[in-house]
Amino acid sequence: MLLGLSKIIDSPGASVSFSTSVDLSDLCYGVSYPVSEPVLAQGTVRNTAGVLVMTGEITTRIHGICDRCAADFQRDIRFPMDVVLVTELSDEENEDEWVFPLEADAADLDDIVRTVFVLNLDSKLLCREDCKGLCHRCGKNLNDGPCNCQKELDPRFAALKQLLEK
Repeated sequence: MLLGLSKIIDSPGASVSFSTSVDLSDLCYGVSYPVSEPVLAQGTVRNTAGVLVMTGEITTRIHGICDRCAADFQRDIRFPMDVVLVTELSDEENEDEWVFPLEADAADLDDIVRTVFVLNLDSKLLCREDCKGLCHRCGKNLNDGPCNCQKELDPRFAALKQLLEK
C-alpha cells in the first residue's frame, strides 16, 4: 500500500495519519513461518523541519515453536516504528536501515512494515523470555520443573570425589 505524502512534503509541521494491515504469512524465519495473522500498523508521518518522520506501532500475534524448549506457543507482539522517509538516498553504501526512500511522493507501507517487523523480531523465537529449555540429558522441559538427572561431576574433581567416598 502506498501512502501519499505530497501534501506534507513542503509543509513543515503538517502530518498524515495511516493505518494498514500487511500479510507477512510468507515470511520464513529460520525454518518456520510464525506470522499467520495480519500485521497491523498505525501511526503518523510528520514533517519536522523538512524531515519526514514516521512514528507508530506494529502489532500482531506470532505462532511458533520455541527454539529452546520446542513447545508450540503464540504470543502477542508490539513493536515501535520510528523511521525517516527521504526523497532520495544520498549514499547507498552507508544506508541506514531505518531510512526509506519515497516512491514519487509516496511511502511503500508494505515494505516499511516488513522491514521494521524483521529488524525488531528476536533472533530466536522463544515461548517466553525466561524459557529454561530442555534438559540436555533426558529431554524434559525444564519450564515444567526440574528433572531427576544427576549432575555430572567435572572430571577434574574425580580424585577429590574418591577422597570423599573414603
